[in-house]
Amino acid sequence: MAAEPESTLLDDARAIRAERIEAFKSGVHAIVPALIATGTWGMVTGVAMVKSGLTESMALAMTLLLYAGSAQLTSLPLIASGAPLWLIFAAGFVVNLRFVIFGAALQPYFRHLPWPKRLGLGYFTTDMGFVLFMPRYGDAAQRGTREQLWFFVGTIAPSWFVWQSSSIIGIFLGSMVPATWSLDFAAVLALLAITIPLANSKPMLVSMLAAGVTAWVGQTLPLRLGLAVAVVAGIVAGMWAERYFKGKA
Repeated sequence: MAAEPESTLLDDARAIRAERIEAFKSGVHAIVPALIATGTWGMVTGVAMVKSGLTESMALAMTLLLYAGSAQLTSLPLIASGAPLWLIFAAGFVVNLRFVIFGAALQPYFRHLPWPKRLGLGYFTTDMGFVLFMPRYGDAAQRGTREQLWFFVGTIAPSWFVWQSSSIIGIFLGSMVPATWSLDFAAVLALLAITIPLANSKPMLVSMLAAGVTAWVGQTLPLRLGLAVAVVAGIVAGMWAERYFKGKA
């Protein structure tokens, strides 16, 4: 009689493992098209860190601990110009304010996890992981499922490995790159390669348009606050557009 419960437990464990693997694979499959652009951006950031005057060891520590391309690129000119430490931290904080918004939106899905795991997810969270996760599970009736967790992990784990490896390559190749090369332009191209494939629906187009216009208008704001405002405008516009077009349909 004891064999039946044991067999049932084994079957349940296999089913759970299979669900995790399937969700993880789905996340990896969703993020793969963006990994080339992520690698390009990471390499550009690695080269830029060395070109700004950081030693290779300092650049390695920065990319491994910070893991935030936009904040890194924002802080590098300030570091090179000898700006005060508080200003460097403030600029990086403002640029990364969008992750506060991301965290608030993701909280209902992962609030059941212990805080160390939530902290880990926060470190690995990326813009693309958020963008791929929310359209898929934004309207889910049940939140906090095993499938949602492992799909999200599948989108953010490959991005971390690709970013770190490409950034480290850029750090060690930094001394070989001529100063005349336009690294800023290469970074822009990498970001375009990530964002253009996402323009596949009317709400997404509205969101991109609102964010782009707001970012352009907000260029005059200090500490690049225009970027944070643009993120808020894009999310609000996207949510409004999704409800509007659904109601119209």
